[in-house]
Amino acid sequence: MQYLLDANVLIDANRDYYPLDRIPEFWEWLIHQGNEGNIKVPVEIYEEIIQGKDDLVDWLKDADVKTALLLDEDVDIRLVRLATNSGYATDLTDNEIEKLGRDPFLIAHALSDKPNRYVVTTEVSKPGKQRGNKHIPDVCSAVGVPSCHTYELLRILNFTTSWKG
Repeated sequence: MQYLLDANVLIDANRDYYPLDRIPEFWEWLIHQGNEGNIKVPVEIYEEIIQGKDDLVDWLKDADVKTALLLDEDVDIRLVRLATNSGYATDLTDNEIEKLGRDPFLIAHALSDKPNRYVVTTEVSKPGKQRGNKHIPDVCSAVGVPSCHTYELLRILNFTTSWKG
């Protein structure tokens, strides 16, 4: 199984739970999992994150990190449309499309190998949200892509701060 990370997984982890300078074991584990092919960041999500200016951006730009984590494959635009039309709505306004950001690309990458890919996000299901306000887990559900929260990923892949030992 391959787990595709949403931007918020890395951003929230660094900001709130596993700061790069305090819990390096988490970030080393991510690199290891990336090298194993278990965790990847689609290029569109990667590009979204590196627009920032912080230590996470510097970490992601490191050649070894980028090589380990980047899912460097072209997205199928038909799958982006499918994710958008079936997951959100067929008649989104320009403002709604802008609000989606790169989320449809993340979901499209998962759709391209649906039996073998999960989307990982810190968003939680909010089925009452509609159109461009839908959360990733609900869009994934609508298009038949499995998704999970960061903490579920950590359990599945058995992260511990002593993972090397």
